Amino acid sequence: MITLNSPLPLGHGDAVLAFDVGGTDMKSALFAGDGTMLGLTRTPTPLAGAETPQAVVAVAREIAAGYAARFPEVTPRAAGILVPGLVDDENGIGVFSSNLGWRDAPFRQLGQDSLGMPVAFSHDVRGAGEAEFRLGAARGAQDAAILVIGTGIAGAFFIDGKPHLAGGYAGEIGHSIVIPDGPECPCGGRGHLEMLASAGAIVRRYAELSGETLDGARAVLLRAQAGDTAAQSVWDGAVYALALGISQVVTIIAPEVVVLGGGLAQAGPALFDPLERALDGMLTFHRRPRIIGAQIGEDAGLLGAALRARDLSATTATGQSA
Repeated sequence: MITLNSPLPLGHGDAVLAFDVGGTDMKSALFAGDGTMLGLTRTPTPLAGAETPQAVVAVAREIAAGYAARFPEVTPRAAGILVPGLVDDENGIGVFSSNLGWRDAPFRQLGQDSLGMPVAFSHDVRGAGEAEFRLGAARGAQDAAILVIGTGIAGAFFIDGKPHLAGGYAGEIGHSIVIPDGPECPCGGRGHLEMLASAGAIVRRYAELSGETLDGARAVLLRAQAGDTAAQSVWDGAVYALALGISQVVTIIAPEVVVLGGGLAQAGPALFDPLERALDGMLTFHRRPRIIGAQIGEDAGLLGAALRARDLSATTATGQSA
């Protein structure tokens, strides 16, 4: 496992608002012109079915008003909003979220109308990946894959220094097929990566083998390290599946670096060492990427939203001055 220097600070730029919307809660912060994060807030995500987008921006407006009262000396010029699901960054549309209940939600326009400022809009994993690409583990690379391994698996891909979006469809590596006719996925497919290598899959597969449901993938790993053969089999299968998924990415976009984040990456050498060995056995002439852990941590989404908001603010200012 290769480590790099500490992540870079956000640095100087326009003051911006950042919102990272999750299935359970939404994180918010105000970033001052010197990059300082102010008023970090966690708020329950308002769940209202198809009306959830309107409810989210209404909460964002309340939070923004609270920041204005608490930090009157900081005037944000733009906001960044990240959401899960299928996201069309370029058109500002939340295309679909099965968990949160919306379809074709015009998030960017709703946010601009509610907050009264330009709004940058993106996917939560792409936003976190942007932070890792520009400030964290992948900085300095032109071609990179940032994979977040948690309950599911998703990725952010950067090619020639730019995020690869494909209308919002890029990055769904968790639904790549690694074992044909493998476990059925809720999406309707079979043998998908996140059904074998996500934290949730590791717990589920161990329960299927042992009849015992443990509290998280780390508990399965600890069982494996203590000599539990069922746990070792599940862990080895997850690592092998992840290596297969990464090898597909390497073959297609040839990243210089693959960054692993999310809860499973916290396993450290227990994940990275066998993953490196598995990849060495799969790759031949390919560009061999560095496999490293994410650096920024749980605030990566907020930093990514802030970066997007600053980019938008700078572009808007340039357009106005022209």
